[in-house]
Amino acid sequence: MNLSEKIMKHRKKKGWSQEELAEQLNISRQSVSKWESGASVPDLDKILRLSEIFKVSTDYLLKDEIEEEEKKEEPEPRGGKTKPAEKEREISGEEAADYIKITVQAAWKIAAGAAVCILSPVFLILFAGMAENHAISVAEDTAGGIGTAVLLFMITGAVVIFIMEGMKLGKYEYIEKELIVMKDETKDMVRREEERFYPVYKNSIAMGVAVCIISIVPMIIAGALTKEEIIYIWCAAFFLMLIAAGVFFMVRSGIVYGGYQKLLCEGDYTSEKRRENKRNENLNTAYWSLITVIYLGISFYTGEWGRTWMIWPCAGILFGAVCAVRAMISGKK
Repeated sequence: MNLSEKIMKHRKKKGWSQEELAEQLNISRQSVSKWESGASVPDLDKILRLSEIFKVSTDYLLKDEIEEEEKKEEPEPRGGKTKPAEKEREISGEEAADYIKITVQAAWKIAAGAAVCILSPVFLILFAGMAENHAISVAEDTAGGIGTAVLLFMITGAVVIFIMEGMKLGKYEYIEKELIVMKDETKDMVRREEERFYPVYKNSIAMGVAVCIISIVPMIIAGALTKEEIIYIWCAAFFLMLIAAGVFFMVRSGIVYGGYQKLLCEGDYTSEKRRENKRNENLNTAYWSLITVIYLGISFYTGEWGRTWMIWPCAGILFGAVCAVRAMISGKK
């Protein structure tokens, strides 16, 4: 095992991204990337610093024939239990390329499914609202029934998309759950693709956030200029359309960029983040299942589909607080 492989091995063992290691050494991420690819080697002072950070000897780092690091004594964790070593899995260039291709294809469909879920109440809001205001010659109950049927049909279609795309990605589940190891040429290929996509990711997130922020503007303008309820109804529908567009941009780019980070074990997919995500998995499922039940229960009981959509943004804000509290509690343990 040469120096570049040892640096990569111990960085991943610590659960750090290249950026995180670079910060500790006061260097750029590109320098760490060159070390790990073998394009350059660290200076002597950086070798000494790496020895301290990784708790190994400089001989181990510099001499290829020394395969086992000299481990320094570390205090035993509370309760005398040590964390099990994270399982590593090496994947080929073909596997990485196939995973990226499938992730890009799935991202469009999953993002479209998320947008469809947000758009699902639009027809109900418009149809029932126009019937209530006698803009169309349809009874309110009939309009509500038709609108609800369309809503359920759209949600069902979105769920089918989520299930089908989830099954396609399911065979690559190990990429998210295990520590990925790649050959230098494979890693360089993934890195180049990530860097090429990053501007698209950054612009998509910015565009999605901007669209979500301005989505409320039509309702504010309508509130200032008119008291007509039918105008509010159209503005509420337009609001959801803009939110759906913003979410589409963010979800699509987030899934693709997340795929690159999973392969590179960076960002939200370092060892520490993976353990944290695993702890939060059950909480996420329970929370959003409960919110869905509350949303549907209140909506069907009151029939106020044009207002109950506000449960979702409120739930999103509350979820951030729940995650923060969960992180604080975990940090104290």
